[in-house]
Amino acid sequence: MRMLKLPDGRIRILIQGLSRAKVNEITADGHFVQAKITPISEPLAPDNSLEVEALVRNVRGLMERAASLGKNISPEVLAIIANLDDAGRLADLSASNLELKVDDAQSVLNIFDPVERLRRVNDLLNKEIDVLTVQQEINTQARADIDRSQREYFLRQQLKAIQGELGDGNELYEEIENYRKKILDAKMPENAEGEALRQLKKLERMHPDAAETATLRNWLDIMTELPWSISSKDNLNLKKAEKILDEDHYGLERVKERIVEALAVRKLTTKPKGSILCLVGPPGVGKTSLGRSVARALNRKFVRLSLGGLHDEAEIRGHRRTYVGAMPGRIIQAIQQAETNNPLIMLDEIDKVGADFRGDPSSALLEVLDPEQNFTFRDNYLGVTFDLSNVMFMTTANVLDTIQPALRDRMEVIFLTGYTDEEKYEIARRHLIPKQIGENGLEKNDVKFDRAAIFKVIGEYTQEAGLRQLEREIGKIARKVARRKAELEDEFTPVKVTAQTVKSYLRSPRIFQETALKKDQIGIVTGLAWTAVGGDILFIEALKTRGKGKLMLTGQLGEVMQESAQAAFSYAKARASELGIKDEDLENYDIHIHLPEGAIPKDGPSAGISMATALVSVLAQRAVRKDVAMTGEITLRGNVLPVGGVKEKLLAARRAKIKTVIIPAPNEKDLEDLPREVRSDLNFVFVEHVSEVFAEALLEPKAAARTARR
Repeated sequence: MRMLKLPDGRIRILIQGLSRAKVNEITADGHFVQAKITPISEPLAPDNSLEVEALVRNVRGLMERAASLGKNISPEVLAIIANLDDAGRLADLSASNLELKVDDAQSVLNIFDPVERLRRVNDLLNKEIDVLTVQQEINTQARADIDRSQREYFLRQQLKAIQGELGDGNELYEEIENYRKKILDAKMPENAEGEALRQLKKLERMHPDAAETATLRNWLDIMTELPWSISSKDNLNLKKAEKILDEDHYGLERVKERIVEALAVRKLTTKPKGSILCLVGPPGVGKTSLGRSVARALNRKFVRLSLGGLHDEAEIRGHRRTYVGAMPGRIIQAIQQAETNNPLIMLDEIDKVGADFRGDPSSALLEVLDPEQNFTFRDNYLGVTFDLSNVMFMTTANVLDTIQPALRDRMEVIFLTGYTDEEKYEIARRHLIPKQIGENGLEKNDVKFDRAAIFKVIGEYTQEAGLRQLEREIGKIARKVARRKAELEDEFTPVKVTAQTVKSYLRSPRIFQETALKKDQIGIVTGLAWTAVGGDILFIEALKTRGKGKLMLTGQLGEVMQESAQAAFSYAKARASELGIKDEDLENYDIHIHLPEGAIPKDGPSAGISMATALVSVLAQRAVRKDVAMTGEITLRGNVLPVGGVKEKLLAARRAKIKTVIIPAPNEKDLEDLPREVRSDLNFVFVEHVSEVFAEALLEPKAAARTARR
């Protein structure tokens, strides 16, 4: 097509291939090579083939990419390729511009089928692209290595010059050096120190006014303020610790004993893995203040974290630094606040942690409260691990049901039950009254409470398992005395509060105390119930009316209590002849069971034997003893199963002046923790079958008839 004579005598000729041919014979006579050939006609590529269309597009794209990666392909060739649809011609043109090795080029020429040839060219192109990519990476890396040191030096010189002109160069240098000194003085673990120094180097290269600079400074501040190597020394004097616990809290012997045991273990071992204590009990019994007292006994810093209503997992694990307003989680904040790496952290209201679209904080607490894992606790904000194994964790809860089972398994549960009236009196005398006298500006001798007055306030003005309301009522009396002292000044005389004068300070009693029934009656049974503020007695009434043998339940009863009533009714019908119940009564009368205070929802299985006794009483016309109270779950065969909240229920029975209490035999072990004065005031009957309950609580039919006539 074209011939060019070069200055050195050579000739450059441009030729164009017209078609493929097979060489039959080659002769080399004279000054040129001659061959005998047979032309080969190429088959046509199939029309409308998806594979051909895909290969054509792929080869076009790869040719363009090869050109972008530095392959020497002229724009004219790329333009032709872009408009070429013939698979065979596209394969030949692409291969001729790739500068292939002779063997690879010959392999393309040897393929007659245009589709196969295009596929071969596609493979060669992919290989060429890989080579070009690696070649470019090598060039870039080499160039970067050569230029980096010169570029950094040049930029640093420029930065120094600019900062020198602005007059702030020394301040930045001093800040960086100050951070470096703090990092080294903090004695962090190796990985944390390495990360802090890397981030400091990054800060050194950043512009002081950049948005990320403030974030990095905050992170460095928190990292250097954390007490990585600062610990408080534990008080391992068991006698002194026991004395401090007794000073701060009256009663709670099991909890105090467990704390002293933990101290003894800590004294005998260098680094014990103590369990996490979970104090469970009704409000106001002193769970949180007990944690503060334990910290004082151990000589540790105390930090309280309220988890009530917590929904965001980031509150425990922290936010990632990429977020605006990111901060560490509450655990790391508590350690920063305590300024030691072994404080006592009280996780308050752990049963009120919730879960929503922001995650489940309970799951995040699994790592925090596991001694096998928390030595490598990773806060998202810090990005490095922090050892929590030195921290002593205590948690509080009102109920266990809402705590995640896996989290509950990591804690040692200690139940704090309600206080007896005698315990409340002692706590009021030792702690509450002196506290309220001081808080209301009075002197120690300005007001005196006699024993009867305190018991009157406890019995007629408060109804709780704890002490909060009692403290409020004592505070009301103290404020009225304080007002009198402020008005009379020099004429003021000390006040003595007696049972007779309590009403003048607190007005009429607000608590209606349930008391035992006045007489034996048919169909009324005294049951025992557990509430969030302690125990209570519950009167269960049964009445038979004309009907068709149906059972009707009222008093806002929950599903479990309704099922207990159904089980009791079925047992009574099944044992009708043994219990003295007439069959016609079961067929011709409806039974109505009602639990008074109908506005209050009630649920639970522990009223089973009470409802069974009321049913049998009304059907067999046998009166129920007025001085007997009972609690226990019933089965269809009449077996009595154990129940919970026994201590609170027994305290309620004692308050109501009840003498005999029927409880399930398996609950006998619960009497170990009962105060001595309660055990001496009550007569306990342990039962395994409901027939024993009837024998103890129901009078004989003749006695019942006489009772009815009276």
